[in-house]
Amino acid sequence: MQTIFKRPEALAVQPTHYCPGCTHGIAHRLIAEAIDELGLRERTVGIAPVGCSVLAFNYFNFDFQQASHGRAPAVATGIKRGRPDLVVFTYQGDGDLASIGMAEIIHAANRGEKFTVVFINNAIYGMTGGQMAPTTMPGQVTSTSPFGRKTDDVGFPIRMCELLSSLRTPAFIERVSLSSPKHIIRARKAILKAFRYQSEGRGFSFVECLSTCPTNWGVTPLKALEWLEEHMMPYYPVQNFKDFEPATPEGGKDAD
Repeated sequence: MQTIFKRPEALAVQPTHYCPGCTHGIAHRLIAEAIDELGLRERTVGIAPVGCSVLAFNYFNFDFQQASHGRAPAVATGIKRGRPDLVVFTYQGDGDLASIGMAEIIHAANRGEKFTVVFINNAIYGMTGGQMAPTTMPGQVTSTSPFGRKTDDVGFPIRMCELLSSLRTPAFIERVSLSSPKHIIRARKAILKAFRYQSEGRGFSFVECLSTCPTNWGVTPLKALEWLEEHMMPYYPVQNFKDFEPATPEGGKDAD
C-alpha cells in the first residue's frame, strides 16, 4: 500500500503542550513540511523566544536556540551572520514580536537580514494569562481589557505585514490564515516560499499566520475558527505584501 500522508522527518514524535484547538500545531507541521521538501533539515536552526512557543525545540527534529523575550531576531542575526550556510528562522507570537520585540524585528527587516520569520498572530497573550496584545482587536475582551479594547485609549491593533512592507529591504512578506483547509494550503505555499528564498540568499522573509486561541478567547475551537474569519481577517487581510521574484531573461518571473 502506498503511503500518501505521514509525519514529516523534521517534526519530532512528541505530544505538544498546546491547548485543544490551538493552531500552533498546524504551523509546526507546515514548517516541517517545507524544510523536508527543500532538503534543509540538516542545516536548519530555529529560534524560540518566550511565549506559547517556548517549548518549540521539543517538537522539531533539528537544532533550536532559546532567546529572551522579543530578542529572537537578534539571536537569528548573530547565527546567520556567523554561519551563513545555515537556514535560520524565528518562531514568534504577537506579544513577543509586536510588543517587546518590535524594535528587534523592524531593524532586522530594515537591514535585510537573511533569515525567515514565522509570526503567529492570535490577537492575545496566550501563555501568560490572556492579556491584551498589540494585535488585539477593537472591542475584544481580554484579562486586561475586561470591557474590550478601547482604541481611543490604547490605539488600534498593529498590522505587522503592512508596517514591515513599507521598508525597502525585505524580500518576501505575506499574511496567511490557519482557519480552514483552503487557507492552510495557501499558508503552506507561503512558508515554503519564505524558506526557499532564504536558501537562495534573497533576503529577509516574513510570514504572518492568523491563528486561534480558544482558551483565552473563551470559546470552543470551532467558534474560534469562525471568530478569526469574522473579526480578524477583515482587519488583517490575507494577501501577499512583498515578493522579490527576480525577472528571468525572457522578462517573466521565476516559477514557484
